Amino acid sequence: MTQQTGIGTVKGPGETPHEYTFIAPDPERRVKHGEFVYYTASVDGAQKEILGRVTGREPVRIFPDSFMADPAVPPDTVAALLGYDSDARELFQITVTVLGFYDDILKDFVNPRVPPAGGASVFIAEDEMLTSVLSRGRKGERGSAYIGDLLSREPGAVPVALNVKGFTSTHLAIIASTGSGKSYLAGVLLEELMMPYNRAAVLIIDPHGEYETLQQMQNLPAFREGNYKPGVRIFRPDDLRVRISSLTLGDLRYLLPNLSEKMHYQLGRAYAFAQRTWGDDKYTLEQLKQAVRETAEGKRGEEEAFEDDPTTGALIWRLGASLGGSKIFNDFENLELAELFRPGMATIVQLNEVDRREQQVIAATLLRRVYQARVDTEKGKATRGERNFVPFPVFCLLEEAHNYAPANADAVSSEVLKTILSEGRKFGVSIGLISQRPGKLDSDVLSQCMTQCIMRITNPIDQARIAESVESVGRDLLMELPSLSKGQVIITGASVNTPVMLKVRTRYTEHGGQDIDAPELWRKWFEGEGLAAVRDSALFAEKKLNRDEDGELWA
Repeated sequence: MTQQTGIGTVKGPGETPHEYTFIAPDPERRVKHGEFVYYTASVDGAQKEILGRVTGREPVRIFPDSFMADPAVPPDTVAALLGYDSDARELFQITVTVLGFYDDILKDFVNPRVPPAGGASVFIAEDEMLTSVLSRGRKGERGSAYIGDLLSREPGAVPVALNVKGFTSTHLAIIASTGSGKSYLAGVLLEELMMPYNRAAVLIIDPHGEYETLQQMQNLPAFREGNYKPGVRIFRPDDLRVRISSLTLGDLRYLLPNLSEKMHYQLGRAYAFAQRTWGDDKYTLEQLKQAVRETAEGKRGEEEAFEDDPTTGALIWRLGASLGGSKIFNDFENLELAELFRPGMATIVQLNEVDRREQQVIAATLLRRVYQARVDTEKGKATRGERNFVPFPVFCLLEEAHNYAPANADAVSSEVLKTILSEGRKFGVSIGLISQRPGKLDSDVLSQCMTQCIMRITNPIDQARIAESVESVGRDLLMELPSLSKGQVIITGASVNTPVMLKVRTRYTEHGGQDIDAPELWRKWFEGEGLAAVRDSALFAEKKLNRDEDGELWA
């Protein structure tokens, strides 16, 4: 690597053992917050380039206030008249957090634990150096996900690719305020997973119908290689089916409103009776109702009318209202795992227009089933040809994750998510969470995601939740969150070598989560069908003015 001219000179150590400061004139404003710089030092007898990230910038010499008294006269002009050296008018003290030198064997940064010598030169890190050490993947290589380019450099100068193995084994979270571009980033990530060099098996829980445009991947050359092209399958609300016998006792209790303690007890007995009598996954709603009757307290004979018991009658009524009145819960049909999961296929489960509790139960049921299938497959309990045989890892992405694992609230999907987040890596089930309100997301759930993509966050409660749940986000990066623009993201954790700020790349497919342009739609309405409506309204008003003496409208 060709040695370049230094950008500044080391002043001394910083406030903490892993910081140092240097002095730089920086007339071209190259040393930005988040920029990467390095100094050279001898480590174990070899010269190493010690990389660091700029975390602070303070002026130590600037124009005197009197030079700026007249806004019409630039301070440069005043300085020249007084004989000031214009090339040395400003100096800055730059604070740098040390990352260390990159070890090719460890595949990580090693901090030398020795601060740079005073007077040592500091250099801006070259694009080639950053490209080789920041990412754990390489753009276009197997197991990589090219997300975007380093924010402090020109577009395309330093591409950053996540290590797919990193987030599919230790889970991922995308956190951002509304309008920051979190769904757009998720679309980029899904595109990368479906590229020929990944061919992932993906399930997307989509409560707003934002990911339908991913179908375009099937016709784009960028996603094809040989005989491979990605598949995208969409299950809309009318297509969803969850077999009633696949629901757990917890699911049933969550779906049935306002159960008394006695109803809870009787439902538990009926559930156990139905499983013993008709099998774990073979009973119908009517059989479950029959189980409620059979397990009613005080039962004396087959001919007794159990509807006389208010608890039994109320429980049967609730079962019929919640399950019998739903198009989703079914006696015989179910979404089979073979329909949902296949390498090279993204399955989108659209839950728009579905009740919130039903959404949670659907998500919990699907996640529970695929997790159990992976456990059974890995342990040899399920073999080829069986319904719960899933011989490959899967990645499940949940939009609006705070609805499925809310903080300080009981949701039937929370426990399933916690189980998978803590144990799923052993069995090849990984989770991606997307949320605009991390303050409303269960802290245990968020803390289990070892790769974090954090976009603009302005709410102090949400910032505090990130600070307490995401260990790898430093104080300096948290301060950047409110100032990030749309499409800018901080990525940290297991999929990159060090936290980086990126500009998200352009998607290949259209973005399906754009806001409605109300003024444009109003204008189009008036140009089309609205014009006829306005004319009809004007004609009606004209007739109304031409009433006869009796108030009758003229013909």
